[in-house]
Amino acid sequence: MPSLRHTIAADLRTQISTGNLKAGERLASEPQLAARYKVSTATLRNALALLQADGLIEKVHGKGNFVRPPLRRITYVGGGRTPFDPTLQVSIRTTNLRACGHLRALLRVSPNSPLTEFLCIAHEGKSPHSLTRIYVPRDLAPAVQLGSPPWPQGAEARLVETRETVIARLPTPEEATTLRISSALAVLAITSVATDTTGRVVEAALLVLPGDRADAVFTTHPTTEERETEG
Repeated sequence: MPSLRHTIAADLRTQISTGNLKAGERLASEPQLAARYKVSTATLRNALALLQADGLIEKVHGKGNFVRPPLRRITYVGGGRTPFDPTLQVSIRTTNLRACGHLRALLRVSPNSPLTEFLCIAHEGKSPHSLTRIYVPRDLAPAVQLGSPPWPQGAEARLVETRETVIARLPTPEEATTLRISSALAVLAITSVATDTTGRVVEAALLVLPGDRADAVFTTHPTTEERETEG
């Protein structure tokens, strides 16, 4: 037998799919919905969390819960050099900082080495699609121009290898707030580290993609030796 939260979520889901609740429309307040369904506020919030995880509604702090417009899915192509849909808008913030902790290990630099961080948030209208933090050694930053989002360009001539690590996890509180997603919605977290011909790390990127609006595609090309072996 379905639980109360699943029953409530199913009813609201039907109202959204049939158009009774339209994209951008604000839902009744949580106390009002709890009274309507004759459940506690905690149970009502659990039901709303199911819809948030499905990408059907979003909670805007201080304003309430809104029906989310259908989200266009975006595709991340392995290698980090293929831009996202050009119709997405990107806000960029640049910060100078010093390497410590995981950044020191990621960029393989000495403690307190100067870095430049590019914080890029891609969004469609008011709906965020991705969050990216790009780190570049400060001595390389003046030569880097931010090109097609969300990646900086200018270091391509030096790159000989890009190593990427992909994991699925729950978002941090900061990521959930920035991307306006439920803390129960899984994200794809991609760490991309680019090195040059000397083995120096010239760029490291930490990319977070909400699982309800993004796909990651990786293509592997066999080496000459592999092709000869198969032949």
